[in-house]
Amino acid sequence: MKKVYYSGEYIETLPNLKKASCKFMMVSRRDALKGIASVAVAGALPVSVSANSGSEKKPQARFKHSVCRWPYSGKTLEELCEAAVDIGIESIELLNPNEYETVKRYGLTCAMANSVPLSLTEGFNNPALHEKLQKEYFELFPKVADAGFEKVICFSGNRNGISDEQGIENCAVGLEPVVKKASEYGLTLCMELLNSKVDHADYQCDHTKWGVALCEKLGADNFKLLYDIYHMQIMEGDIIATIREYHPYIAHYHTGGVPGRNEIDESQELNYKAIMQAIAETGFDGFVAQEFIPKAEDVFTSLKQGVEICNV
Repeated sequence: MKKVYYSGEYIETLPNLKKASCKFMMVSRRDALKGIASVAVAGALPVSVSANSGSEKKPQARFKHSVCRWPYSGKTLEELCEAAVDIGIESIELLNPNEYETVKRYGLTCAMANSVPLSLTEGFNNPALHEKLQKEYFELFPKVADAGFEKVICFSGNRNGISDEQGIENCAVGLEPVVKKASEYGLTLCMELLNSKVDHADYQCDHTKWGVALCEKLGADNFKLLYDIYHMQIMEGDIIATIREYHPYIAHYHTGGVPGRNEIDESQELNYKAIMQAIAETGFDGFVAQEFIPKAEDVFTSLKQGVEICNV
C-alpha cells in the first residue's frame, strides 16, 4: 500500500481513494525536516512578537557607583575625581574632612566618610576606648553633615581575648550614644565586616552573623553594616545567599578580587555580575564601591572595567 507524508507523519492511502481528491503530497525526508523546522521557528517567533516576550525581566539596578580613595594613593585626589567623572562614578569615599571640598568641586559625593582618626584595631569592643571614640565621632558628625554626606564608617576593633558575645555587648554600649547623635545629624553609622584570616588578624566583626547580631542589639535604623564582598568571601563565602538573607542590615558594599584583592575580572574566583544582580534584586539603592588594588599599569582603565562589570 502506498504511503504519503502528511501532517508530520507517513500514512497509508486507501486503495479506492481517487487521485483527484487526494490533497496529500509526496515529499522527501529532507523536505519534511525543512518543513518541521520552519513550523518550529514560526511557532517560537510569531510575527511582531519578541522572542523574550513573556520571559521574566531582570530588575534594573538602582544602586550607584563609588570608589575608595586609598587604592589610588599614587594619584592625586583631583586626578581620581577627573577619572570618576569620566567613568560615571558618583562618589569617592573613605575621605577625611580636609578632602570633602575637593570632591564637591567635581560634583561628586563621599558615600562613606572615614572615622577620624582611623583605627581598625582599636574599636568599640573595648570599653576603655568608648569615651575617646565618642568624642571623636561627636566632633566629626557636624563636618560630615555640613558637607551633605550621609554615612560614616566604624569598626569593632580587635578581639584581644574578648569573646564574641562580650564584644557585641561592649560595642552596643559604646555605640548607643554615637548612633543616637548620628541620627540627630541625619547620618548612618556603618560597621565594616573585615576578614581576620588574611588582612586583619584578630578583628572581631569578621562574620556577617556577628554584625547582624550587633545591629539587632542596637535596634537603630541608622546603624548598618558595610558588607565587603572581598573580605566575606575569604571568611565565609556563600556571598549571594548571604546578601539575599541579610540585605536589610546592609547599607553599603565594597568589591575586590579573590584572592589578591586585585581586579574583579575573570582572573579571580568571584562572579561579580551574578553578585551585582543579586544586590539589584534586593532593591538596594545605595552605593557599591570599588575597593580593589589595580595591578594594571593604567589604574583608571581597571577602575572603568570594574564599574562596567558591576553594571547590571
